[in-house]
Amino acid sequence: MTLIIAAVIVVIFLRLESWPARTAHQGTAELEKLGKDLRAAFIDIAHLQPRITINSRVYMEQTTPVSELVVLSRRIEVEHELLHTWVGSSKRVKLHGTFAVKAGFDLRQNLSIDIRPNEIIVELPHAQILGIDPVQVDVLAFENGFWNRISGEDVQSELSILPQLAREKAVESGLPAEGERALQLQLGERIHTPQPLHLIFKNEKKSE
Repeated sequence: MTLIIAAVIVVIFLRLESWPARTAHQGTAELEKLGKDLRAAFIDIAHLQPRITINSRVYMEQTTPVSELVVLSRRIEVEHELLHTWVGSSKRVKLHGTFAVKAGFDLRQNLSIDIRPNEIIVELPHAQILGIDPVQVDVLAFENGFWNRISGEDVQSELSILPQLAREKAVESGLPAEGERALQLQLGERIHTPQPLHLIFKNEKKSE
């Protein structure tokens, strides 16, 4: 009986001694599974595999098959007018433009995920305006002066100003920030983790 009790004590002692290592192994396995789930989510949403670290150890390196991720598109309408008078003769051109302005992320900048036991940190660049596609341009006024005539350069100059105005209006209306919220919402709907998920937008922001 004494031998049996001693053997039981030894078994219990050995299990207690190995418990921290077994617990750490199980915790790492769970974090690695979470890393795979996060990778799959980013592949679905952004078509890329981000750089993933687990407890500051690199688990997966980033691969970027696409360079940009568009998360939001909005129709922006702008107008611009040229009014020029020379020796009493005036010419006037007024255009109205409609553009599809896209906001998203430049994936050529670093995107990384750090998985920790108590939190998940996703670092990525700020959202920015990625594209401005013309939808329609309307001529609201096209008036020649008697000797002050509208030239092709006048029209081309006015056409080139419209996309710039659309970009400025999109930035002023907060479209990039709305793109960041849209990505956060998509990740929240797609990724369900036991620990909180924090998105950190870095200041590597391309000038608008």
